[in-house]
Amino acid sequence: MLMLGGDDLTEAVLSRAILTSTGFRRSKLAGAKLDEAELSFTRFEDADLSGADLSKAVGWRANFTRTHLDHANFSGADLSRAILVEAKIAGADFRKAEVNRGDFSRADLSGADFSKAEAARAVFTEATLSGARFTYAALARADLKKLDLAGVDLTGAYLFLAQLDGADLSRASGLKQDQLSLACGTSETKLPAGMVQPDSWPCRPESD
Repeated sequence: MLMLGGDDLTEAVLSRAILTSTGFRRSKLAGAKLDEAELSFTRFEDADLSGADLSKAVGWRANFTRTHLDHANFSGADLSRAILVEAKIAGADFRKAEVNRGDFSRADLSGADFSKAEAARAVFTEATLSGARFTYAALARADLKKLDLAGVDLTGAYLFLAQLDGADLSRASGLKQDQLSLACGTSETKLPAGMVQPDSWPCRPESD
């Protein structure tokens, strides 16, 4: 186990490195290359990874709490159950990434691209999603409750049992009635003009 907390590793080349459980708390990793690296259980709390390349990295349960990840590249990465609470992730690339059960609570995901990402049961509580793209993303059972989804592109997104209670979808783009019929909303969910609340709402409580 390596402990590199606080180190200046700006633009470091760590491609394909085995860094399981390494401690990078408060480290400077802006622009670093971590593509295809093994990052499971690695800790990045309060680190700076802005503009870093983590494409195709594997980071199961990696901890990115409060990490600066603006414009980072996570395309094709596997971040299942990763913790990204309060992270700064504006403009990041999550295309075709796996973030199943990831926790994005209170994260800033403005303009992030989740096209074709796998985000089943991901938690977005109080996250900022303005301008984010979820085109053809899998959001089954994702927690989107009470979010303002203005400017969010949901074209082709799979919303099976996605939690939309209290969410504001009135200015989301690309949403169709059949997608809503798969999701779980309530009378508190605000819908785009021309759409109606599905008869299946509210959903029955589901045992996990």
